[in-house]
Amino acid sequence: MTSSALLPTPVTDTQLSLADDLLQLLRTTTTEPRPDEQLEALTLAVAADLPVLLWGEPGIGKTAALTQLADTLDLPLTTVIASVHEPSDFSGLPVVGDDPAVRGVPMAPPQWAVELVRAGKGLLFLDELSTATPAVQAALLRVVLERKVGALQLPPGVRIVAAANPRASAADGWELSPPLANRFVHLYWVHDPDVVVRGLGGVWPRARLPRLAQERLPDAVAYARRAVCGFLRARPTLIHRLPSTETRRGGAWPSPRSWEAALTLLAFGTAAGVSREVLALLVRGAVGDGPGLELLAHLDRMDLPDPESLLSDPPCAELPERGDLRQAALEAVVAAVGARPERDRWEAAWKVLARALETGPPDLLVAPATALAGLRRDDWEVPETVERLAGVAGVARRADRSVVRATAGAGRTTGSRR
Repeated sequence: MTSSALLPTPVTDTQLSLADDLLQLLRTTTTEPRPDEQLEALTLAVAADLPVLLWGEPGIGKTAALTQLADTLDLPLTTVIASVHEPSDFSGLPVVGDDPAVRGVPMAPPQWAVELVRAGKGLLFLDELSTATPAVQAALLRVVLERKVGALQLPPGVRIVAAANPRASAADGWELSPPLANRFVHLYWVHDPDVVVRGLGGVWPRARLPRLAQERLPDAVAYARRAVCGFLRARPTLIHRLPSTETRRGGAWPSPRSWEAALTLLAFGTAAGVSREVLALLVRGAVGDGPGLELLAHLDRMDLPDPESLLSDPPCAELPERGDLRQAALEAVVAAVGARPERDRWEAAWKVLARALETGPPDLLVAPATALAGLRRDDWEVPETVERLAGVAGVARRADRSVVRATAGAGRTTGSRR
């Protein structure tokens, strides 16, 4: 018997193969159509060809979301860790040719940019952006806005998404420079416990491109232009407002460039019929929280029905279903009567309130009914319609009595403590 026959049979390869099989099973997941506002906002911004910056704590799932998005959209994913590159990796390396005095010195692009051009499409993922030095951030300006790496122009099929950690949780983090920050749509990535649990079980939400309706495209563009231009005419100080603190300058803030992005997102969101929540994420991510919320309020006012139209045909009045918009529409009707007080208009306004009572909750009518009653002239008789709103007046009286009782009770409590 030879000595080799006494040695145990090697099992290392077999065990490693089984380990690979187990890893493959763990990495095999599926997707399902599931409402996910973050993912929907990201996908719409990518479809609109706007650079997106995902903010989130480490390990929150930003990179996984980008990988899944690239797979769904069938785009090759090119990941570039910005913090480990030099400025020349984005602006190009100088290459001295045969006759530099005549031909100049061309700037050679890096390999990843050349591969993107060869593919003709792709998702360029600039990771760890908040740990890139100011010099690297400056070199990224042309990449993000002009899609140029050195002398190489990236093809239109390339989309750009970046990710960053807040400075407090980034390794040797820097605040983003204002010029670079203003080129992005900022989305703040947070985890949804249900999504995480279901994803760890093997099923993640599916990213889908927005479904744009061909017939809605012209109207969507017209609506977006009318909304943004009308808002900025009323609030010209918000056209350009550089934040006062360094941290806020590294986020979303209003400028002509970011308002153009907001207009684009509004047109895409309107054409795709996205929810108000998704639209809010996108608009606020483009121009900042304050200006974005003001624009959304302006959109609500744009959607309100014309009070004169409501007064002209009260029985057929179509009022908004959302409570705050419905009350705003009724208050606009009362304001229109107050601006031109005439008996027939006053009576028509009561009919509009009666119509609102038929189609919605009565508590929204308390304030408009009280204001409308205050517009009555001495020679105007009370119309029969008011009798149908007697219950609303009762609600108002009960509310007033409750306030009186609560105030009196508070007074007694205060007195007993003295």
